[in-house]
Amino acid sequence: MPSLKVTDIIVPEIFNPYVVERTAELSNLVTSGIIKPDANLNKLATAGGKLINMPFFTDLSGADEVLDDTNPLSVNAIGSGQDIAALFMRGKAWGVNDLAKALAGADPMRVIGDMVAAYWARMQQALLLSILKGVFADNVDQDNSDHVLDISGDGAGKSHITGGTVITAAALMGDAMLGLTAMMIHSAIYAELQRQNLIDFTPTNVQNIGFGTYLNKTIILDDGCPEDAGDYTTYLFGAGAIGYGDGAAPVPTETDRDSLQGDDILINRRHFVLHPRGIAFQNDSIDGESPTNAEVEVLTEWDRVYESKNIRLVALVSKAVEETE
Repeated sequence: MPSLKVTDIIVPEIFNPYVVERTAELSNLVTSGIIKPDANLNKLATAGGKLINMPFFTDLSGADEVLDDTNPLSVNAIGSGQDIAALFMRGKAWGVNDLAKALAGADPMRVIGDMVAAYWARMQQALLLSILKGVFADNVDQDNSDHVLDISGDGAGKSHITGGTVITAAALMGDAMLGLTAMMIHSAIYAELQRQNLIDFTPTNVQNIGFGTYLNKTIILDDGCPEDAGDYTTYLFGAGAIGYGDGAAPVPTETDRDSLQGDDILINRRHFVLHPRGIAFQNDSIDGESPTNAEVEVLTEWDRVYESKNIRLVALVSKAVEETE
């Protein structure tokens, strides 16, 4: 019996929606609630163009007025603004050697779909970490670090992460601090919290995606969190802090075969929006058709357009282990 080929088993009309749905199922960002499904962003992501414009109304302001028979109410204008997201256009091709084990399975298209979906879940999480570097660099440069708590230089006994320092970081949000529901941490920070016996694995109403919870916050473990000479950045998120929408690549999935080499090839392309809500992408110095991870790390590519308390993101920079004198 001849061996299966990628071209024989991949049906794009079935494969494409499966990979999109399965990527969401496998995504820690979605499972933790950092990203929530957004049908409107899906529509915007499929509308075309490199930038996604998202107008919004600002909060109403001004004190209320006492009603009387002689003085009319004053009229306050309703303000508006515009958030802007980038459309990320990415793709990847795999050869038969990458897929050989999957081809030997009982349901090769499903197995390959799971592999591709897991790949995109990892890539999108890595992209988010690059975005956060740029976003918080802008916050430090332009917004007086009002969403960043840096205790890394505070000296012995004060520079390491504790329950108290996480609470202090969350308190940068003021009365919106209770809206922070998840945190992404480096394994060195995770180990320190474990040494302090602060990771909770007991069933609660807080989503545990496998790494436990901390101060009623879902933990995402990722060594892509920034580390610089022993200074580690931990990110706190509110539910839905990151907007996500799936776009429509013109040809999402293709198969090919190099007959001379005897190689099967699977090509998968994704168009999507991955955007920190309320921080507009500037598209100032993007060389290609779509931003790279390195380009979104540049602080000048971001500018806050929401009010501070409506930005559901906080960064905590700390040591992993308590310093001693």
